[in-house]
Amino acid sequence: MARKPLRLFGHRVHLQTVIAYLLAIAITIVMLLPFAWMLSASLKLDRDVFAFPIEWIPSAPRWQNYVDIWTRIPLALFIYNTTKLTVIVTLLQLFTSSFAAYAFAKLRFAYREVLFLAYIATIAMPWQVYMVPQFLEMRALGLNNTHLALICLQAFTAFGVFLMRQFYMSIPDELCEAARIDGMNEYQIWFRIMLPLSKPALSTLTIFTFVSTWNDFLGPLIYLTKTELKTIQIGIRMFITQYSTEYGLIMAASIVSLIPVLIVFLALQRFFVEGIASSGLKG
Repeated sequence: MARKPLRLFGHRVHLQTVIAYLLAIAITIVMLLPFAWMLSASLKLDRDVFAFPIEWIPSAPRWQNYVDIWTRIPLALFIYNTTKLTVIVTLLQLFTSSFAAYAFAKLRFAYREVLFLAYIATIAMPWQVYMVPQFLEMRALGLNNTHLALICLQAFTAFGVFLMRQFYMSIPDELCEAARIDGMNEYQIWFRIMLPLSKPALSTLTIFTFVSTWNDFLGPLIYLTKTELKTIQIGIRMFITQYSTEYGLIMAASIVSLIPVLIVFLALQRFFVEGIASSGLKG
């Protein structure tokens, strides 16, 4: 016997739909609570951060915390270094991933599938396995303690190639064949046809790359020892070491470090779901 739909605000909805929405709202609230607490703590004195019950909206917000973090450590320099690395790595990964993915998806050459599977198989290998050989290689090349070492190591990504190839596989081959008949070479097809059609996948890859590079801690910790080269994640760690009891300032610095990630995600989020869905249609 079918259940009768409920009426909510004049619309007929099923009970399963109501439960699904309530569950989604509950999970969202649980996920957002730590961020709400961090924002609240960033506007408090240290003695008020762990007060119970929690005062979610401070009665006397301490905005001075957001002023002090710029003078206690060179936060502006750390943000500049992180922005520089993140933008360069993101652009390089978009270029190399889309370029290689086009070759694997639309070109015919010997051992194409074998090479693709071998490259994608590197995703299963943890970075810690080859971390030491990479460090020795960068040191032998004289790139230790430079941003160039991190850029070279992160300019290529097997995940990005996989994501873009799956999207390109969903584009009809007839489109490329027609372009070849019109006299376009492979570079022109990739640039004029494939890239404009792959905005959802490129946006998805941009979000993944930006977030992972911006939040990278271990890489800069290994390769960068000079203060003028450090990124914001290393800077926050240094801040915690120096001011371990000033939780308001630590939370304020953490909030500042989250802002660029939120901006990028909100700017590209409308393409995010579309890119994830379309990248798994065919392959």
